[in-house]
Amino acid sequence: MATRIATSPKTLAPEPSAAFLSDDAIDILAFAADAIERGHAVALVTLVDIRGGAARAIGAQMAVRDDGLYCGFVSGGCTEAAVAADAVVALQKGIDRKLRLGEGSPFFDIVLPCGGGITLAIHVLRDATALRHVLAALHRRAPARLRYHPGRQALLFEPGEGVSGWEGEEFVRAYRPRQRMLLAGTPLEAGAVARVAEVSGYDVVKVERGQTLSQDQLDADTAVVLLFHDIDRELPLLDAALASSAFYIGALGSRRTHAKRCEALRKRGHGETTLARIKAPIGIFDKATDANSLALSVVADLARARLLDMKCKVQTDPMITRTLAPKDINKSFDPMHASEHITSAVVD
Repeated sequence: MATRIATSPKTLAPEPSAAFLSDDAIDILAFAADAIERGHAVALVTLVDIRGGAARAIGAQMAVRDDGLYCGFVSGGCTEAAVAADAVVALQKGIDRKLRLGEGSPFFDIVLPCGGGITLAIHVLRDATALRHVLAALHRRAPARLRYHPGRQALLFEPGEGVSGWEGEEFVRAYRPRQRMLLAGTPLEAGAVARVAEVSGYDVVKVERGQTLSQDQLDADTAVVLLFHDIDRELPLLDAALASSAFYIGALGSRRTHAKRCEALRKRGHGETTLARIKAPIGIFDKATDANSLALSVVADLARARLLDMKCKVQTDPMITRTLAPKDINKSFDPMHASEHITSAVVD
């Protein structure tokens, strides 16, 4: 498919502006894919190098339309409009480019509050194919990757897990399904936790009385939160959760209650290593005395567990290896290394 180029500056908005505020990968990719399919030229901006500190992690992204509307963040909100303006220039020329901001940047009027520096890759999307494949994978709750080669200006879809970072002269952006919470418990406490979790970006699935958990619900991006005051009602749900790869399993109750819970689970065949997966008392602080405090405690605990889980994957998975940006990062972006056929594609 031919590259769409923003041919006339007259069609641009007076200045770039956010279409809506979100740093969720699904929102950003969907915004880009929808815009392309409606006839817009679109650039995908990715944070590919950090010098010193930065407000966002490697792999943070924005999508920018040819009319200046954008979605996403690559910094703390202080540079996004300037980044979008540079992305529009890339769209007008139809050529990928890099942008350095902060430390080591030629733009002295743009200073990052953290005092560090960042490098951004601005890729002119050729079509929405690779993005749609990522979105479809995430909808199936499967991990996926986009592999970007700056020299060839090529963006490829790949299935499977990964970590965002450089592989030689290619940058890999890894995506995981949206975090999901399977929630069961008394209406007051479960309702409060659901509200906080939803605004924190979790897909919340409430488990009603008498329902069981199936293993296809319990993937590695799912947390199980049990807020009962009745161990007997918990046990079937804990049996399923402990047999799964759920990244978090938490249950309400005091340490004395948890000791009784563990004894009941031992009688059901669970060993000590398995029982150690249960976070009880649930939350980051003990003895929350009202539903709203409990909700904050639980969701904060999930966020901490998620970060630790991802760090553990990076440190222990021999298949996940990433390097820092190439020493000669400018060479990676050299268009002289581009192939004659520049495409967005899919790797099976």
